Amino acid sequence: MLLAIDSGNTNIVFAVYDRTDTLRGSWRASTEAKRTADEYAVWLTQLMALEGLTPDDIGGAVIANVVPATMYALTTLCTRYFKVEPLVVGAPGTDVGIEVRIARPDQVGEDRLVNAVAAHASYGGPLIVIDFGTATTFDVIGEDGGYEGSVIAPGINLSLEALDRAAAKLPRITIKEPPQQVIGQATVPAMESGAYWGYVGLIEGLVARIKAEDGRALKVVATGGLAPLFARATECIEVVDLELTLRGLLAVYRANRKAPS
Repeated sequence: MLLAIDSGNTNIVFAVYDRTDTLRGSWRASTEAKRTADEYAVWLTQLMALEGLTPDDIGGAVIANVVPATMYALTTLCTRYFKVEPLVVGAPGTDVGIEVRIARPDQVGEDRLVNAVAAHASYGGPLIVIDFGTATTFDVIGEDGGYEGSVIAPGINLSLEALDRAAAKLPRITIKEPPQQVIGQATVPAMESGAYWGYVGLIEGLVARIKAEDGRALKVVATGGLAPLFARATECIEVVDLELTLRGLLAVYRANRKAPS
């Protein structure tokens, strides 16, 4: 079986796939640079056991990581507790299988590259892939799967945290779908409306501008935990695929190494 690790700025997702590419389990932890391999191992192996999985079941591992401070703990987790040398997306010798057609290919996050791989495999191209994470990214994927550029916007939760820090009299809110009435009759409903519908406006506006500038019929695929929440409010998001990054990791591993036992 394969252990796939998607390490983002806010959360790390661990997933196990069997030899038929069936997802056997996935688990999420907050990203913490000081967390050790031992701590990950205690937490992860207990959760795996609830699904009937043991460390001996793991025959391979793949990591996409955008937080360099966590890399040592994650690779040590794989080598010490699962007895496998992980394939690291972005490391020398690792081929993601797509051409990166931008001025600085080294600056594209590994998670976005594996998103591109999975999105093109599932939906063809050309595409816009929106990933709702710490930042919200809009990645343009060509008809042949090549990575052609992006737009990066602050994530909605990051925006709410900034508002909470900067506005002393405004309460802290969480993002949720507000009533259809846009105009709030009190501070909290007004903030909830501004956060939600304002972000919907950002999504629709950027998608429209990307399509106008690009000129092709770009299909829009969204991933990330908040994708379903925003997809309900706009017709510009055509597909929601919450397992996109994990499937991309699986595809990159399969392309670079033999299938794990």
